[in-house]
Amino acid sequence: MKEIKAFIHRNRITDVIHALKEAGFRNLSIVDVKGTLKALDNKEQDYSVELGSAVITEMKLELVCDDARVDEATQLIQQHARTGQTDTGWIYVIDIGQAIRIDG
Repeated sequence: MKEIKAFIHRNRITDVIHALKEAGFRNLSIVDVKGTLKALDNKEQDYSVELGSAVITEMKLELVCDDARVDEATQLIQQHARTGQTDTGWIYVIDIGQAIRIDG
């Protein structure tokens, strides 16, 4: 199993989630995070006093899937997270040693 983490722009998250759900991916986690992705415009960028630099509010998408579906998931994320600019997001794929279901 693999965990996929993707950092993408807020305005693309809805399309990404829809595409993943249509393809049968479930148990998605979405988190608001501050990061240093390339801003699409000046309105998107804020200054972080804590970090001492410009940041944007981006979305972190997390999902776990079988090894056989990793390429499909990452391709869907890439396709639907595009903004038309270069270097506007990242996808990380991490090995999962064990997954344990919580029942009851």
